[in-house]
Amino acid sequence: GSGGRLEGKVALVTGAGRGQGRAHALALAAEGAAVMVTDVPGPVPSCPYPLATEEDLAETGRLLDKAGARYRTAAADIRDRAAVDRVVAGTIEAFGQLDVLVANAAVCSFSPFEDMSAQMWGETIETNLIAALVQIETALEMFHKSGSGHLVLISSVLGNKGVPGIKAAYCASKAGVTSLGESLRAEYAKGPIKVSVMEPGYIESEMTAKAASTMLLVDNETGVKALVGAIEREPGRAVVPRWPWAPLVQLMRVLPPPLTKRFA
Repeated sequence: GSGGRLEGKVALVTGAGRGQGRAHALALAAEGAAVMVTDVPGPVPSCPYPLATEEDLAETGRLLDKAGARYRTAAADIRDRAAVDRVVAGTIEAFGQLDVLVANAAVCSFSPFEDMSAQMWGETIETNLIAALVQIETALEMFHKSGSGHLVLISSVLGNKGVPGIKAAYCASKAGVTSLGESLRAEYAKGPIKVSVMEPGYIESEMTAKAASTMLLVDNETGVKALVGAIEREPGRAVVPRWPWAPLVQLMRVLPPPLTKRFA
């Protein structure tokens, strides 16, 4: 829309075929940003829910179209540096610039610790952490050239503390993303690049739909509104939505490990 808080900005959102990524893209567009949306990775066989398809990505495009947004869609495997470079080049070709990169793509394999195969560990770490690094490298190169930019890493409240049960690999990968973000914030404390680490609580999506316990689940609209508001404020680090998750994260950090089961 016109006159939004992100008017004149261009954002690239990964993992935007559906779920939170799609909602981020629509919310950023509603604030006036032009958006490049990408998804459709190569297969992740250990992932227990179906990943986004070309059709899902096309649907994100249709929704952006309906909203009157300036947008482009591109299918790309974000684990592949050359593919990410192509998407960034396509964004600049289409819109002349890139101001914000939202590294959102992630998977979660739900498996008890002793049943978790090396493949499952590998795919979770590769998709959530190594691919984040690929996106970071591409974004930094781009932002250095242009002299500014805002890198937004979507981590998770579960990056603060390992929890027992079926999400161990996911927690470990998100702890890595948060830690990477903190390193980058220290590195670029004086600019010219802004780095934000977002730590969503449990927000409705295909991923959370697979979890048996949906304690404290926040509806998609509330969660994404909080996220986009935080992206606009460009904080260093933010737990979203603040209520109930900011106090809960403080609690998680100090809880003895056996008591974290409630968050699993």
